[in-house]
Amino acid sequence: MKAIVWTKYGLPEVLQLKEVEKPTCKDNEVLVKVHATTVTVGDCEMRRLKYPLLTKLLVRIYVGIRKPKRISILGMELAGEVEAVGRDVTQFKSGDQVFAATGFVRTGACAAYICLPEKPEDGAMAIKPVNMTFEEAAAVPVGGLEALSILRKAKIQSGDKVLINGAGGTIGPFAIQLAKYWGAEVTAVDSMKKLDMLRSIGADHVVDYTQENFTKIGETYDVIFDVIGKASYSGCLRSIKENGVYLMSNPSLIRSIRGRWTSMRTSKKVIGGTATSNTEDLIFLREVIEAGHLQSVIDRIFPLEETAEAHRYVETGQKIGNVVITVDELE
Repeated sequence: MKAIVWTKYGLPEVLQLKEVEKPTCKDNEVLVKVHATTVTVGDCEMRRLKYPLLTKLLVRIYVGIRKPKRISILGMELAGEVEAVGRDVTQFKSGDQVFAATGFVRTGACAAYICLPEKPEDGAMAIKPVNMTFEEAAAVPVGGLEALSILRKAKIQSGDKVLINGAGGTIGPFAIQLAKYWGAEVTAVDSMKKLDMLRSIGADHVVDYTQENFTKIGETYDVIFDVIGKASYSGCLRSIKENGVYLMSNPSLIRSIRGRWTSMRTSKKVIGGTATSNTEDLIFLREVIEAGHLQSVIDRIFPLEETAEAHRYVETGQKIGNVVITVDELE
């Protein structure tokens, strides 16, 4: 089968289209013919080892010290069709259309086929929404699960004022729509070129961060979700109401320590950490999608053989929503 093989750490050129052996599923696994996957910032960071020093060391130890060994194919989310199932699998059958998050320790979606466990410990898999194409569905798991996992920690209520900083990437559009689904008034912050898209998916107010600092305009919010972690910590605290919540996605060690201190000493709660992925949450997202309350935002679609070019585009920082890779034509 065709796959994009990750040969070493570095620039997009290290990704090469190669012929590799088609996987065979174990008793507890499902063999999925991949129709679409994505390229996220996380894929690019993993390819380049663009992490803080300690994280970089841990990833090298797990993946390979000098070059990738344990993981040779990137891609953390996908949509496709079940081709075969292991003898212990009960929830899926051949012909099922599914979407999935592979999890960090597995990856492998940039290929014609992938084997996934029926009940993944690090990831999620469920039947694809009936009202989405494979391309649209492939763009849901990573951003949707991250947004859902983190926003749930704030226990958003109808009428809450929610601000999402870095709203135009992989996670932000799902965060906007989920907050609206729960009845919030949403302010979305990103660059000028993304504002029309943010309005189109439900944002009540938009802020161009290149022209205006949301922490200095005098507004306060019940919840601030800093997706990209670049807003002023003290500025965000000033912009949160008493008993409000400041959410941080993958915060630095310093911000984590400051957040714990703030939560102990004030009525404002600072919550950070990585998101969790599970099949129950993916099923919840499917139900919200099928009810018409959630949609994918797709910027560009590349064929599998142009995955390196897709990585280059994602690294410009200019993508609006998601960058999708189609796999169909390379069976």
